[in-house]
Amino acid sequence: MTSSYKDLASHKDLVVLGIETSCDDTAASVVRRDGDGGCRILSDEVWTDYDDHAAFGGVVPEIAARSHVERLDVTIEKAIRASGLSLDGIDAVAATAGPGLVGGVMVGLTTAKAICLAHSKPLLAINHLEGHALSARMTGAAGFPYLLLLISGGHTQLIWVAGLGDYRRLGTTIDDAAGEAFDKTAKLLGLGQPGGPRIEAAAVNGRADRYDFPKPLQRRAGCDFSFSGLKTAVREAAQSMTVQSKADIADIAASFQFAAARHLAQRTEQAMEIAPAEGKARRLVVAGGVAANGAIRSMLSSLCERKGWTLIAPPAKYCTDNGAMIAWAGAERLAANLAPPMSEALALAPRARWPLAPPPEGAEIGGGRKGPKA
Repeated sequence: MTSSYKDLASHKDLVVLGIETSCDDTAASVVRRDGDGGCRILSDEVWTDYDDHAAFGGVVPEIAARSHVERLDVTIEKAIRASGLSLDGIDAVAATAGPGLVGGVMVGLTTAKAICLAHSKPLLAINHLEGHALSARMTGAAGFPYLLLLISGGHTQLIWVAGLGDYRRLGTTIDDAAGEAFDKTAKLLGLGQPGGPRIEAAAVNGRADRYDFPKPLQRRAGCDFSFSGLKTAVREAAQSMTVQSKADIADIAASFQFAAARHLAQRTEQAMEIAPAEGKARRLVVAGGVAANGAIRSMLSSLCERKGWTLIAPPAKYCTDNGAMIAWAGAERLAANLAPPMSEALALAPRARWPLAPPPEGAEIGGGRKGPKA
């Protein structure tokens, strides 16, 4: 290599190519981090094709992996070209190494390794959840520390972010993730995928007070989440109708969305109460695909206003999976001298499960041969 990683970290500007393939979106982005920690997104390419999975009612891992194989090279090429740079102008490559659908993660990580070997670039294997956790720092002023509400298709967690790589989990879902509940509700109502945007669109014309859906974990201390009972209540409401009209579907969607947002806000409020002493910073960052939902943002905004906290959220396009957040996480790590030696980076294997922060002692949820749940 022409320079050491430490030399790179001392550069005023760092330019990183980010690759994201953890689920069905094939994404690549080029991001510049300046010496003051500011960010400029030079390009952001995302290939999403819901038609590949529509007939199955959800993402099929094998189809997603094949799609990444077919599209990733083109997506990376487009991202580099759109940035106005060449590979020679890129300092490092960051790629999602997990958690996610392991076939897709393997495609992205292997491609990143090949680029780094061929062009003598540092490789940063990024935790997908860390990409979401740091995304608000990419698009706005989100200084450490802050409370993070991470809500996506596979994850619903409350994490105290004390600094880069310094994370403490305060709560997680004990069953379904919020995004999974949205997707399954949309499928149940015949709205198609992706579930989150379809539910939100249907709810616009619905009555959120028609159905009094349950308030999960009301008697449970702490700030864990549960969406399985809410999902069951929605199914029972839908099946109780002989014929579902558009108004019925809109009312169920609106009532479900309200109940989900209320649950997220209530458990987040619990986390605000138990946040560490440095929580006097009083910043709430909400990230992940479900964070793009307007009703959820509105309820969290009201919560923060009432509690005297500041709500920080990335633009909706950077809440869903994207390469920019992976590139940014890589740039942050590179600037902090946290890039591993090439031999170590190349030895890293893709992970289906990779917790961002360990659970509180005695509160582990799930496990098995693939490791603890994320």
